[in-house]
Amino acid sequence: MTEQYVLGLQEIDETQVAVVGGKGAQLGGLSRIDGIRVPGGFCVTTDAFRRVMAEVPSVDELLDRLSRSDPDDRETIRTLSARIRRSIEGTAVPDGLAAAITGALAELGEDAACAVRSSATAEDLPTASFAGQQDTYLNVVGSEAILRHVSRCWASLFTERAVIYRQRNGVDHRTVHMAVVVQRMVLPDASGILFTADPVTGNRKVATVDAGFGLGEALVSGLVNPDVYKVRDDEIVARTIAAKQRAVQALPAGGTREVAVDSQRQEQPALTDAQVVRLVRLGRRIEAHFGSPQDIEWCLADDGFQIVQSRPITTLFPVPESGDQENHVYVSVGHGQMMTDPMKPLGHSMWRLTAMVPMHEAGGRLFVDVTRRLAAPTSRAGLLDVLGKGDPLIRDALETVLDRDGFVPSLPDTGPGGPPAGGPPAPLETDPAVVTRLIERSETSVAALERDIRTKTGPALFDFLMEAFEEHKRVLSDPLSIQAIMAGMEATWWLNDKLLEWLGEKNAADTLTLSAPGNVTSEMGLALLDVADVIRPHPELVTFLQGVEDDGFLDELTKLPGGTEARDAIQAYLDRYGMRCVGEIDITRPRWGERPTTLVPVILDNVRNFEPGAAELRFEQGRRKAQEKEQDVLSRLRALPDGDLKADEAKRMIDRVRTFIGYREYPKYGIISRYFVYKRALLAEAERLVRAGVLPEAEDVFYLTFQEFHDAVRSNRVDERLVRQRKEAFRSYHALTPPRVLTSEGDALTGAYRREDVPAGALVGVPVSAGTVEGRARVVLDLADADLEAGDILVTAFTDPSWSPLFVGIAGLVTEVGGVMTHGAVIAREYGLPAVVGVEQATRLIRDGQRIRVHGTDGYVEILP
Repeated sequence: MTEQYVLGLQEIDETQVAVVGGKGAQLGGLSRIDGIRVPGGFCVTTDAFRRVMAEVPSVDELLDRLSRSDPDDRETIRTLSARIRRSIEGTAVPDGLAAAITGALAELGEDAACAVRSSATAEDLPTASFAGQQDTYLNVVGSEAILRHVSRCWASLFTERAVIYRQRNGVDHRTVHMAVVVQRMVLPDASGILFTADPVTGNRKVATVDAGFGLGEALVSGLVNPDVYKVRDDEIVARTIAAKQRAVQALPAGGTREVAVDSQRQEQPALTDAQVVRLVRLGRRIEAHFGSPQDIEWCLADDGFQIVQSRPITTLFPVPESGDQENHVYVSVGHGQMMTDPMKPLGHSMWRLTAMVPMHEAGGRLFVDVTRRLAAPTSRAGLLDVLGKGDPLIRDALETVLDRDGFVPSLPDTGPGGPPAGGPPAPLETDPAVVTRLIERSETSVAALERDIRTKTGPALFDFLMEAFEEHKRVLSDPLSIQAIMAGMEATWWLNDKLLEWLGEKNAADTLTLSAPGNVTSEMGLALLDVADVIRPHPELVTFLQGVEDDGFLDELTKLPGGTEARDAIQAYLDRYGMRCVGEIDITRPRWGERPTTLVPVILDNVRNFEPGAAELRFEQGRRKAQEKEQDVLSRLRALPDGDLKADEAKRMIDRVRTFIGYREYPKYGIISRYFVYKRALLAEAERLVRAGVLPEAEDVFYLTFQEFHDAVRSNRVDERLVRQRKEAFRSYHALTPPRVLTSEGDALTGAYRREDVPAGALVGVPVSAGTVEGRARVVLDLADADLEAGDILVTAFTDPSWSPLFVGIAGLVTEVGGVMTHGAVIAREYGLPAVVGVEQATRLIRDGQRIRVHGTDGYVEILP
C-alpha cells in the first residue's frame, strides 16, 4: 500500500483517526458540515511520522526505557522524554516527505501564515481527553519554518506531561502516533470557546460561550477573563462581560505577541448578542453531526465565524434514554445501594431484571425515574420523606429541581380513596419468631434454587433464570419481610424523636441498638475475628499469609503447623459469607469465595490488633452497654410527668428495635446468596462458549447484557467488536462522578446540606452513629489495600456489607455516600462507632494520615492541625 504523507482537509472525515489523529479527523468531519467554515489546510499523516521515527537514532532503546519507567519517577521521565524530543527535532525531514509538505503549502499560498497543530491518534477520543498535551504553533510563515514546526509537533508527542498521562492510563507509547494539521491562519477580531452543554451543570439545553479579543491563546493561557454567555433556545439567559485588558495578536513576520487592549474597549463585549446566538446555532449543527455535546474553538473575522476545533466534552455524565421529549427526573440507585462505581453490562442488566422498580442505565450506573411520583402532592411528600431519611442530599437535589418553574408537571393525586382492599395489614407483633420464620423461608428458597439450577444448561438455563428472577422478586416483596424491616426502622425513628423531645438527648437509639441480635452483616465482621484467633498462635502461618498472592493458598496452608485448622476456619467463613464482595450488587464483581486473597489483609490486621476471644467480648460489651442505656433511659423517663406511661412506651419500642433491627441486613444477604448461585451457573455457560471457540475468555460475557448472553448461547455467536467497545466504555465510566439526581436535560445535582450549626471549615455530613472520636484518618479506596491500626478512623467513598469486617478494628467512620439506614450506618451503630456519612468528596478533602475529629452525634468532621 502506498504511503500517503499529506491529505487535504476535504479528503478526511472523523473515521480516519489512525491516519490523521483526533484533531485532524474532527477537522475533516467539520469541513464536511453544511454551513460550517473551517480554515483551509491539510494534514501531515501518521505515515509521515512513522517514516521520520524510523530515521531517529536510538529511538527504540529510548522508548523501551521510557515504557519501563515508573509514572511517578519524574526525573527519569523528564530526561528520557527530552532526549527523544531532541532526537526527533534533530532528524532531517526526508526529501520526499519535505516535497509533499511544501507542495501542499504552495496550494495555500507560498507565504501564507499558518497554524501548525499537533494531532495525536490518542487525543480527543470520546472516552479520554488528551487535549492540550501536545503543541500548537500560530502564525508560522514560510516553508522552512513550517517544516521546523512540523518536527516540533512530532516531538511534542513526548512532552513530559503527555508521557506521564499515557503511562497512568495504560496507553503504550508505541501505539500512539502523531499527525500534524497545517491550516491557513485566521486573524480574528474575537475568538473563544463554545460548549454546547453547560460544562458545570451538565445541562444539554444550555450552551456556554467564552469570548475575548484577538487570538484564543489569551483565554486558553488564562491571560484574560473571558466574556461568558449562557444561551438556551436562542435566548441569552445570562451574561458576564469581563474587563479584557490584554489580547494576543499575530505579527506580520510570524509569531504572536501580547498587547494591551485600549481602555475604552476593555469592557465592551467581544461579541454582539446576535453573534452569540448565531454562534450557538452553528454549535448545535456541529453537535448534531458528531452526535454528542461538543467543546468548540471558534474565531470571528469580518463578521464570519470559522471553527478551528471541535472535540467531545468527556466530563459530562450521560443522560438515560427515555424515548420521548418529556422532562424526566432520575434518582441514583448506587447512592442507595452504597455502590457508586460503574457496573458492567451483565451486572446492571441483571440488577434491573431482579429489581422491584424499573431502572434506567447511564454511564454504567442505574437510575430510577421519579418524575410521576414528584408530580402529585401526596406521592411527592412521601417520596421526599423516604429519600430524605436515607440521604438528605438527594432530597435537597430533588427540591432544587421542583423549584424550577414547570420542569416537573403538576398532576392531581390519583388512586382510590380510603384504605386498600382488605384493610391495612395486621400490626406486627414484637416476636423474634417472625424473624426466624422469614430467614427460614429465604434459606429454603435459596436451597431450592441451588438444587434446581444444577441440571440446567444452554438456552434452558436462561429460561430457568427468568423464572428464578420472579421467585427472587417474590421473596424480596414478601409483605411480612417489608413489615419487619419497617418495624425496626420506625421504632428507631420513634425512639430518637421522643427521647430528644422528652430527655433532650440526640440519637439515643444508637446506643440502644448496640449488639442487636441476628444482624448477619455485623456477625460477619465478628466471625473474622474468630478466624484470626485460629491463626494467631502460629507465627509460621502469619508469615506465610503475609506473602500470599495466589487464590489457591488455602491448600498450601495444610503444609504448615496449625494449617489444617486455619484452612478449615477460613473455608467455613467462605461457606457462610463467600458470596460477598465489594460492589456486590454487580454480579460480575469477584466474590470472596472466588478471590479469598481479598480477606487476607483484614485477617492479618485482626491477628495484629486483637486479643483472643475479641469477638465474643465485643458483642457482650455492646449488649451490656445497650442494657445499661435502656435502664438509664427508663429511670429518667419515670421521673417525668406521666413518666410511667412514657417509660412503658419507650420499653415497648426498645424491645421492638432489638427484635427487628438486625433483620434489616438479611434481605440483602439473601439477594447476594442468590446472585452467587446465578453467577456460577452463568460462568459455567461462558466456559462452554470458550471451549466452543465463541469467546476468547469467559469473563467477556460480563460485557454483554443478560439478553445478549442468552442470544450468544442460542446462536453460538458473539460480536467481538461490541465487547471491545463495551470494555472501552466501561473504562471511561470510571472517570465520571455519578450524581445523586439527574434530569433529562443533563443537570447533574448533588444537593447541599444548608446547615449553619457547624464550625467554619468543618466537613458536613449525616450523623448516623452517636459519639465523638479523634484519631488518624486512613483513606481506603479498596478493601484489599486496608492497613489499619487500632484507633484509626476509616475514610472511604462508600461501604457496603463487605466492608463490615474492617469495622471491628476502627474507632470511627466517614463515608462520601450513605444515610441513616444504609449498611455502614447500621453496622457502625451496632459496633458503637461514631460515624458521619454523606460527606461530599471526603476522600479528597481528608488526606491519609491526617488527624481528624468525627462528631457522630452532630454530623460533621473537623480536620485537626
